[in-house]
Amino acid sequence: MFIAMNRFKICPGRETDFEEIWRQRDSHLEGVPGFQKFNLVRGKMDKDETFTLYASHSVWQTEDDFLNWTKSDAFRQAHKGAGEHSDVYLGHPEFEGFTVVL
Repeated sequence: MFIAMNRFKICPGRETDFEEIWRQRDSHLEGVPGFQKFNLVRGKMDKDETFTLYASHSVWQTEDDFLNWTKSDAFRQAHKGAGEHSDVYLGHPEFEGFTVVL
C-alpha cells in the first residue's frame, strides 16, 4: 500500500474557502486503478498564527498505481484550474509519499 499526501499552508481566515474548493471539486478518482481512499485533513494553525495546515491524504494499492494516475488524463482534469485560488494558499503544496510497512 502507498499513501500520497500534499501539505497545504492556508492563509488565516481562508480555511472555509479552502474546504469549499475541495468539497466542490471533482477529483476524477472514481474507478482509477489502485485508488482506495481519500481524505482532506486539517491541522492546527501554526504557533505564529501565519497559516493553517491541511493535507490531502490518498491511499493507493501500490506506488505505481499512484504514479500512473499522476500521468493520466484523470489527473490533468482533477488539477485543471488549480491556480485560480492562489490567494488562499501560502506557497505551493508539499508532496510526501509513504510506503506502508506494517
